[in-house]
Amino acid sequence: MNRIRLLSEQVANQIAAGEVVERPASVVKELVENSLDAQAARITVEIQAGGRSLVRVADDGAGMGRDDALLCLERHATSKIQRAEDLSSIATMGFRGEALPSIASVSRFCLTTREREGDSPEGTEVVVNGGKIAAVKASGSALGTSIEVRQLFFNLPARRKFLRSEETESAHIQHYLTLAALAHPAVAFEFIKDGRMAWQLPAVKVNDRLAALRERLRALRGAEDKLVDVDFSGVLPAYGQEEETKPAESRFAVWGFIGAPGVSRATREEQHVFVNRRPVENRGVNYALLEGYHTALMKGRYPVCSLFIEIDPAEVDVNIHPAKREIKFHREKAARQLLTQAVREALLAFHNPPMVKTAAPPLRLEPSAPPGETAPVPMELPEFPKLSKPLANWPSPALVEPIAPAPVTSLAKVESPPGLLHVPLRLVGVIGRLYVVLESDRGLVLLDQHAAHERVLFEQMMRRLEENAVAPSQRLLLPETVELPARDADFLRGQLPALTRLGVGLSEFGERTFLLDALPPFVRAREPRRFVMGLVDELKAVGQSVNTLRLGELVVAKTVCRHAVKANDLLAGPELENLVEDLRRCAMPYTCPHGRPTLIEMNFRELERKFGRSQ
Repeated sequence: MNRIRLLSEQVANQIAAGEVVERPASVVKELVENSLDAQAARITVEIQAGGRSLVRVADDGAGMGRDDALLCLERHATSKIQRAEDLSSIATMGFRGEALPSIASVSRFCLTTREREGDSPEGTEVVVNGGKIAAVKASGSALGTSIEVRQLFFNLPARRKFLRSEETESAHIQHYLTLAALAHPAVAFEFIKDGRMAWQLPAVKVNDRLAALRERLRALRGAEDKLVDVDFSGVLPAYGQEEETKPAESRFAVWGFIGAPGVSRATREEQHVFVNRRPVENRGVNYALLEGYHTALMKGRYPVCSLFIEIDPAEVDVNIHPAKREIKFHREKAARQLLTQAVREALLAFHNPPMVKTAAPPLRLEPSAPPGETAPVPMELPEFPKLSKPLANWPSPALVEPIAPAPVTSLAKVESPPGLLHVPLRLVGVIGRLYVVLESDRGLVLLDQHAAHERVLFEQMMRRLEENAVAPSQRLLLPETVELPARDADFLRGQLPALTRLGVGLSEFGERTFLLDALPPFVRAREPRRFVMGLVDELKAVGQSVNTLRLGELVVAKTVCRHAVKANDLLAGPELENLVEDLRRCAMPYTCPHGRPTLIEMNFRELERKFGRSQ
């Protein structure tokens, strides 16, 4: 008796549904992706009971004729690809042709469609119950496609009982729709939950992609965090000689927004990365983001970002995950380095914006007094240090003229104001023997003298170490042997020349054993194995971009923390002047080496709101 049997088509579809349809959010994802591939300009998503009772997705896309409407319910029927070679260069959101038959096999399914370019004024309606076609008939419908999915998993009770609560399933659906709306600002989205409009997003018709994304972010999140523009373009390096048939180089672009220093989250929930408009998860991308924020992010915190990577589709494999959530770069190391560079350059530009010399009139420091009244005379505070000059070219009161704020439309490209250290600052005093109070033309500025001094010392030490052409090295009195797992040993073996240039004396001492006999003078390794394992992790994370300072960075950060001025250390006026001037010269002056802020600003609008003066 034969033990191997060919499964029926219905059972095969239900097995495929187990991979594709994980929960109601998976249904929404597959249907919305089909709408986007159909060039829809408006997509409406309606759910009931967290998607268990109903998921309806309607669009105004290309639509289908009667034959296509029936054919799309067959397994592996798709309009996206035709040949096996097309899988190596996928430019659409969907391509497998599995979603619709898989969804129809585990639900009560109804498809209504009308072709946009068709001659017939009537549409087609196809009703499927549990994978079996129940009815096919002509139907009056609007242009585009509308799909209803009712009673999901009605014929698979075991799967249905594993669904979470309605609130949890609704949250997953809303999360995916948020990603889709961010990826496609030019498409209008409506989300209806249990008969009530949850949100309605109009299409953003702006040619500037950053302005369009900012407007969509504002519509989704309301009060936005302080964000930094990213607009980077690079080239992936050429392949090796053994792969001459492949293109020599490929364009790699990154654009979008990242959180300014100090804007972070305890989880990666607000970390949205898109590759060719597809929301993806990739460990290499996560590492690259953290590396780009290096020393500008507190330990245990994660960046806030909405970043778009544009790359040749042939350079990305999107066919490695059943739900297409994960992707793989063919040249992942180069892609990670370029993404890190994009984030790093954006943060450096934020810390040190280009100084534009214009003849703009200086801003007024105090509000003018009403007619007939004299301006109040400021109190003398003898405890505060007296400065012989301001910390920057403070505008003379005689030249000051008030400036009315220019109206800014929500879609206009807003020029970022200059950084706090690029505007005139005047010392007011010190509170708590730690926080320096400064006044700018925009409001109040608080400076943490300990964190600021940490950043200054940290960058000074880094500069000295990097100026040395050859990294210093100090022999250990007693060399240590370190045994590693085979995979780490193979990786470390290829990095030995680079480590020697960085002052780390590591040599092979067996198949998986290494001898550690020298370290840079600023590195203290009480546990050699832990140090070497950490070194391997560091090299894997940053690759060839690691420098001498990175190997002993923790020690350097702890050293400057001990030597920086502390709370209760009284600094005179000239010392505070020098501290601010030294901070101005730092590459990343707005955070200390541990990622804590050095400066906090409270503008006049915030002060007026706190005092009840704003309307």
